[in-house]
Amino acid sequence: MTANSAFVRATRGDDVPHVPVWFMRQAGRSLPEYRSLREGLSMLDTCQRPELIVEITMQPVRRYGVDAAILYSDIMVPLMAVGVDLDIVPNVGPVIASPVKTLADLAPLRPLEASDVPYVTSAVRDLVTVLGKTPLVGFAGAPFTLASYLVEGGPSKDHAATKALMHGSPDLWHALLSRLAVISAAFLRVQIEAGVSAVQLFDSWSGTLAPSDYQEFVAPHTRAVFTALADLDVPRIHFGVGTGELLGLMAGTGPDVMGVDWRVPLHEASRRVGGRPVQGNLDPAILLAPWPVVEEQARRVLASGRRGSGHIFNLGHGVLPQTDPDQLARLTEYVHNWKP
Repeated sequence: MTANSAFVRATRGDDVPHVPVWFMRQAGRSLPEYRSLREGLSMLDTCQRPELIVEITMQPVRRYGVDAAILYSDIMVPLMAVGVDLDIVPNVGPVIASPVKTLADLAPLRPLEASDVPYVTSAVRDLVTVLGKTPLVGFAGAPFTLASYLVEGGPSKDHAATKALMHGSPDLWHALLSRLAVISAAFLRVQIEAGVSAVQLFDSWSGTLAPSDYQEFVAPHTRAVFTALADLDVPRIHFGVGTGELLGLMAGTGPDVMGVDWRVPLHEASRRVGGRPVQGNLDPAILLAPWPVVEEQARRVLASGRRGSGHIFNLGHGVLPQTDPDQLARLTEYVHNWKP
């Protein structure tokens, strides 16, 4: 039902009736109805309740009329599902009870099975029915980003322990990322087989790496994720933050669409990724400015995206918590009505 939608057409570089738009983190913390629903519930508990996953995923679709929904979940869900002892601490982020330091620490990282995440399958199937012709995007964390949390034990500004392990214990590093690639690919496959129309692989922290390090220590494992999904006829999107110098290398791992943050103009990003369709890339902070500023910056993004082979309008990262939902509603309408 979604194959001819503006979003899916744009992922193929086909002509579209309007530039499709959705927003990373459109479901969640900026919406008062989300905050009300989450009251008294932890993030991980919420991610395991199909009825809540469905409702939270649908909230921005109803509010904004975006061209795609993104499944409400978290990149830590598959790790939790295979038995990693972790928590998502409010105002902190993912915290790992026993960070990876030795080969023995890899024991909990077994392959993920569909039976580990029945709530995901149930929620996706229900959402596909409710959404009808509106595509649903599934997602997972990329091996490097997951590894950074497992090695650091939580969020990090410099990823020093991650880089030290990567260079100092390359055998352990590659063993770790090989297992994470299997888990990420399996988590995406569960979502695809349940009915999502596209998937996005988030490598949020790969922008901390030099190109040579990315090529040697990360790219093979990211490529393994996309290769594992090659038999499935579903668009694959790849996104990272601060990855302007890595865009070509990331595109070489096999995605169909490259997400771009706000640091690189879309027409230049399109050139760097070999003409693939691009997704992005309004700076999320712009949404905190008055509407005339938002309109002008959105116009620049749209004009730049038009110079490539396909464009899905999005932010250059997730919606900030303090964003006024009315700004997103107005922006969605503006993108839909924009003409070159």
